[in-house]
Amino acid sequence: MRAARLIKMVLLLQSRASMTAAELARELEVSERTVTRDAQALSEAGVPVYADRGRTGGYRLIGGYRTRLTGLARHEAEALFLSGLPSALREMGLDDAASAARLKVSAALLPSLRDASHTAARRFHLDAPGWYHDPVTPELLPAVAEAVWDDRLIRARYRREPGAEVERELAPYGLVLKAGVWYVCARAGEDVRVYRIDRFTAVAVSGTRFERDEDFDLPGFWEERAAQFARSILRTEVTVRLSEAGVRRLPHTVDRAAAEEALAGADGPDADGLRTVVLPVESADVAYEQLLALGPEAEVLAPAVLRERFADTAERLRDLYG
Repeated sequence: MRAARLIKMVLLLQSRASMTAAELARELEVSERTVTRDAQALSEAGVPVYADRGRTGGYRLIGGYRTRLTGLARHEAEALFLSGLPSALREMGLDDAASAARLKVSAALLPSLRDASHTAARRFHLDAPGWYHDPVTPELLPAVAEAVWDDRLIRARYRREPGAEVERELAPYGLVLKAGVWYVCARAGEDVRVYRIDRFTAVAVSGTRFERDEDFDLPGFWEERAAQFARSILRTEVTVRLSEAGVRRLPHTVDRAAAEEALAGADGPDADGLRTVVLPVESADVAYEQLLALGPEAEVLAPAVLRERFADTAERLRDLYG
C-alpha cells in the first residue's frame, strides 16, 4: 500500500513543476503529515525530492529526475480508453485504475504537453444519463464488470417480472450504458442476449474463463439489437393528418425512425397542404400521449377509438378555456 503511494507521489511530482503538501495530501488521500514522512522516505531512498519552505513553497523533483516507473498495467491501459466516462468508471469500480493510467501518461509526456488532460477536461464532458431521472448504480455492476474484463463466466439470477426469477450461466461479452441504464451482452448457450443489470438479484463470478468469440462486435451487435427492439415494440398503427408544422415536429415527438419511414411512404400534401401518414406506434395509449404534444397540428383519423379520445379531449379543453 505504501509502496504504491510512494510511486504515485513520484509520478505526481514528475508530471508537475511543484506541489504543495496540501495538494499532495488531497491527491494521495492521506494527511499532510504522511506526505512529509513519505517525502523523507523517498529522499532517503535516493529520489531527489526537495521541499521549498514558506507560503508559496511545496515539493518538487530536482536535477531533471525522471522515473522509469511509467509502464501501464493492462487494466490501467484498458481503463484509460474509458477515461472520458468518469461516472461509468466510478460505477464499474475502475476510477482508481483510470487515475493511475492518466497519471503515468502525464508523467511520460513532454513538459509542454502535460496540461493536455486539463485542457481537454475543461472543454469536453460526457453526461450519459437522461434528463429528469436520477441515475441508480446497480449494486451488482462491479461484479459483472470484473467478469467482463477478465472473460470469466458468471452464475446469475435474473428477475424477468415481479415474483419470477431464472438462473443462468452467462459468458459476459460486454457492457453497454444506454440513457443511464446498464446492460450486459452475454452468451447464454449458443445465443448472445441482452440483460438489464438492475434486474440481476445475485451474481457469482466463476473462476472459469470462457473463450471469447473474437469476431463478436459489441457496437454492431448493440446497434442491431436496439433497432430490433425499437421495431418490436411498434405493434399498432395510427393514421394521422398533419399540417406542415406537424410534419416538421413529428420526428421529435414519436420514434424518429418510425416517423421518418411513415413520412417517406406518404403521399404529397393535399389541396389544403396537409399530409396523411400511417404511423407505427407502441400502443394507442402511447400514441395518445405522444401526438397530444402536436396539438392542432395533427388530426387522428384512425383507429376510431383513438380519434374519439382526442375529440373528447378537445371538448374538455374547449370547456376549460372557453
